[in-house]
Amino acid sequence: MFLIPALLFTAVLNAQKAPVTDGSTRLQGYAEHEKMRDASRFDSLHWQFIGPTNISGRCTDVEAVQPRGKSYTIWVGTASSGIWKSVNEGVTFEPVFEHYGTSTIGDIAIAPSNPEIVWAGTGEANIFRSSNAGAGVWKTEDGGTTWTHMGLANTFTISRIIIHPENPEIVYAASAGHEWTHNRERGIYKTTDGGKSWEKIHYINDETGFIDLVMHPEDPEVLYATSWQRTRLKWNDPRTYTDHKNNHVWKTSDGGKTWKKMNSGLPEPNHRGRMGIDISRSNPDVLYLLIDNYGVARKAEEGELDNYGRPLEDALVGATIFKSSDGGEQWVQTSGKSEEMQQYMRDHSSTYGWVFGQIRVDPNDENSIYSLGIWLNQSFDSGETFTEIRDIHADHHGMWIDPDNSNYILSAHDGGLSISYDRGKNWRSLIRELPLAQFYNVEFDNAHPFRVYGSIQDHHSFYSEVDLSAGRDQIRPTEWEYTLGAEGSTHIVDPRDNNTILASLFYGKLAKATVSGYPVDQRFILPANFAEEAAFRGQWMAPTIFSPHNPDIVYHGVQYVLRSEDLGATWERISPDLTTNDPEKRGDISYQTLTAIDESPFRAGLIYAGTDDGKLWRTKDVGKHWEEILDDPMPERWVSRIVASKYDFGTVYVTQTGRRDDDAQVYIWKSKDFGETWEDISGNIPIGPVNVIREDPNNQNILYTGTDVGVYVSTDNGSTWELLGDLPCTYVHDLKIHPRKNLVIIATHGRGMFVLNADFVNKIP
Repeated sequence: MFLIPALLFTAVLNAQKAPVTDGSTRLQGYAEHEKMRDASRFDSLHWQFIGPTNISGRCTDVEAVQPRGKSYTIWVGTASSGIWKSVNEGVTFEPVFEHYGTSTIGDIAIAPSNPEIVWAGTGEANIFRSSNAGAGVWKTEDGGTTWTHMGLANTFTISRIIIHPENPEIVYAASAGHEWTHNRERGIYKTTDGGKSWEKIHYINDETGFIDLVMHPEDPEVLYATSWQRTRLKWNDPRTYTDHKNNHVWKTSDGGKTWKKMNSGLPEPNHRGRMGIDISRSNPDVLYLLIDNYGVARKAEEGELDNYGRPLEDALVGATIFKSSDGGEQWVQTSGKSEEMQQYMRDHSSTYGWVFGQIRVDPNDENSIYSLGIWLNQSFDSGETFTEIRDIHADHHGMWIDPDNSNYILSAHDGGLSISYDRGKNWRSLIRELPLAQFYNVEFDNAHPFRVYGSIQDHHSFYSEVDLSAGRDQIRPTEWEYTLGAEGSTHIVDPRDNNTILASLFYGKLAKATVSGYPVDQRFILPANFAEEAAFRGQWMAPTIFSPHNPDIVYHGVQYVLRSEDLGATWERISPDLTTNDPEKRGDISYQTLTAIDESPFRAGLIYAGTDDGKLWRTKDVGKHWEEILDDPMPERWVSRIVASKYDFGTVYVTQTGRRDDDAQVYIWKSKDFGETWEDISGNIPIGPVNVIREDPNNQNILYTGTDVGVYVSTDNGSTWELLGDLPCTYVHDLKIHPRKNLVIIATHGRGMFVLNADFVNKIP
């Protein structure tokens, strides 16, 4: 086996498309997207929601008001599903922020002086594998019927919005900044004219933003903020490093004209990770901090693994509660005073303190607090002891307590929204009311009726029969059942029996089971490595495919292409490491891995493979020789999909996503000569990133592609594209077409799974 060196990139820089790295251009692209909706021949086609009805998704914020004599009006901000509103205390919800160019919400705020005025800050401030960039702030003055963009498009994440209690024209917005790249738009902004203009009133540098912001309940000139210097690398979660000195608590007493640090009693700056802050309404001299404390609690033992089976780094102190009783002048640690509570706080956020980090004070009791971590934690003694609330879904990101009734609590988490009427003793969880499931992928089988499969963020892998009993145009959504696979998994189902399933668990660990029910017969099937061999590096969504020539043959991607000829019983490595394999880019996130594989239906052994670090390869002889085929005008970007054509031997399609480079450019490529040369077929698609491309199984001229804003179809093999159907702005992570029923199936990351009858598409000449 040998590698043929990559071609020299003599004119790549001149040939490549410019990346789209600013929010204003994203918004312009989305405006074009909406114009294409009106002009599309397929605008009347309807996407039918097929579920799941028993799973919701990640919510990032929740606010509520109770008009006199009426039920609570609840507003929910979501990670990737826009904003939802209920006027009947959660009995029903309606989406009210669906067509604005972004579906990711960092924070929402209701004007205290007028509940019809609501601000939305876009861009999830929590750093998840699937967190996405926003494009500034929006405002509604009619309770969500219409929204107006009010600027700050290049901030990408808005972590907190605060509205003046009496004058709704005065608004503060805190931005944590871009997730993957440095930017000068981080900071705290203020408007005094309702968003017509903004002044940046606090800025540190292009790597340090502001993650939390609170206002004094009696003096709106007094605000407290927490800054967070963070670096998100493709191979490392955002950590506080020894050279990070800008994680501070700040106070202004003059509406943001001047700020001073308020750190007395806190750990050193490089031990302060993300910090959440809240102020007591009943006694505003009292404030609380939840700090992701990077002090080392104990050294990791040799061979100790984390929850995902990776080598464990040193155990950190973790979540730590501090209290100030003098307006932030002095902080005192309240948590972790016993060994039992020290362990409790280490488990509070596990090693994912950058994901959580919010704290709430009971508005009527200065000693009662809630800290938001993996679970919701309740303390009645300022954080000295906690009770863990496990009656609701894990991973908590937002909370609202009725200032007039401390018994009424709303909690936003990865499973949707939960309501308590008795201060957390009992909960009502809203799932069917909020169809927000965040799918990573889709697969189908050929059973009668056929079933669909997918993995869902922070849940598991699930499947369901598609209910065609009333016909293909009246498909009803269903509850879904567990099947093999973790929350990030690629599924393949043996076409011979429709009941044998292969799916990756965390980071490419491949397993095999039967479909039905929870996979009690699950067994891992990858070979073990010798101690001197490099461990397999699998991506969160490691690629797995059956050979189109023989379903006993399976290909699976780690840093190598692995091949089995007996459905996973034995394996051989048919490639070298196809990634850059840079030792400086190995961290706590699996990187330099394969992300896409496909084999030509025309020729067994003609295989294409792509990686997360921008490599693209081809072998014509089942891996004996590999050639690198990334060439002009393709950039070095994460390869999101490869499709070897079923209609032409030499044709192959590739999509790339720039999400992890804060790049929303549209990258769709076609080669007619096995990848020797490439043609840009993104055509008139105005904005990306692009996640998937598929050929129509019945018409060689039809292509489908899924992006971060919807689905496009081409009826001329990629020369031009049209928007497909009535889908709202949503992240389409995967797309497949069931050939027997001619249904397009999409996995959205935030709105569940949908199907569309493609008969009309196939009739277009």
